[in-house]
Amino acid sequence: MPAGARTRAGEEMNGVATEGRRAPTDGARRDAEFTEYLAARQAALLRTAYLVCGDRHQAEDVLQTALAKLYLSWDKVRDRGALDAYVRRIVVNETTSAWRRPWHRRERATDALPETAAHHDAYDEGRSAALWAVVRSLPPKARAVVVLRYYEQLTEAETAQALGVSTGTVKSQCNRAMALLRERTPAHLHPREEER
Repeated sequence: MPAGARTRAGEEMNGVATEGRRAPTDGARRDAEFTEYLAARQAALLRTAYLVCGDRHQAEDVLQTALAKLYLSWDKVRDRGALDAYVRRIVVNETTSAWRRPWHRRERATDALPETAAHHDAYDEGRSAALWAVVRSLPPKARAVVVLRYYEQLTEAETAQALGVSTGTVKSQCNRAMALLRERTPAHLHPREEER
């Protein structure tokens, strides 16, 4: 069989445009759609990644990896309404993979941070930082469940799908995480204290 015939047959089987290249409009369309999605959703996805990871730099890395994977499979995603769920799943999987890496176990956080310009949306008397410290004290999987359920406001089924676990696991993880949060939350941050 001549080499040209194999190439043509392979192109037809794979659905690739003639001469092994995609039509230029497909790539431009994909880039435009992806750029539009990125402009609309990047900030929200970064917040979610930060809450799942607990570290801004790791969140940026994880989100960058997730967006790169999304871009590579952009044409394969049929349900455009599920893009956020797909990216959240990648973020959770990448974060879990990072926790398992040996270098992560050797790395230690320090109290000395580089000087950066702080950005606060509103004055909160330090409550959100203190509350976030309590949330960060949760085990990684429990923290992921809390972030997806209460910050992202996903249903139990959506959270289970994003984490790749059963709905029952989400319920039990959430129950344990909320019990730990109730235990660990200082009295001055407790919502019932504000009512008094």
